[in-house]
Amino acid sequence: MKKIMVIGCPGAGKSTFSRALQGKMGLPLFHLDMLFWNSDKTNVSREKFDQKLSHILKQDKWIIDGNYGRTLKMRLKECDTVFLLDFPVSVCLSGVESRIGKPREDMPWIEQEFDAEFKEWIINFPKKELPQVYLLLEKYKDKNVIIFKSHNEIDEFLEKL
Repeated sequence: MKKIMVIGCPGAGKSTFSRALQGKMGLPLFHLDMLFWNSDKTNVSREKFDQKLSHILKQDKWIIDGNYGRTLKMRLKECDTVFLLDFPVSVCLSGVESRIGKPREDMPWIEQEFDAEFKEWIINFPKKELPQVYLLLEKYKDKNVIIFKSHNEIDEFLEKL
């Protein structure tokens, strides 16, 4: 495992897992939210985001945390391992709620509220986003795909690592 993607619904704990994985493996960690968002809650251009991501993908080793569906194929072509956090919506909603008002190293600002549109996106994630993720993963059978359904499964994996 030298080129790792960590994907899943917002609030599932992708960034927390990615940091723990980095701590165990010593690989450089990149959060896609930090590439996409500016501290004033504006985003970089598509071209600039793709340029930053392409630069990371050319490196010999990395952990990339984040969904950004438009770039899944690009990252899947380059990675050797995918961790998918496929958790219940209730866990993901709780995860987002727990980080409101707290500084995070994976986001360039402090979330002050749980945006209604973002909440709706999370609620719809299992029906709208997740099926597409699974279909895409089926096309990359040469990749090591590890799917977690709970935080306990993550803890057990990290203990064995």
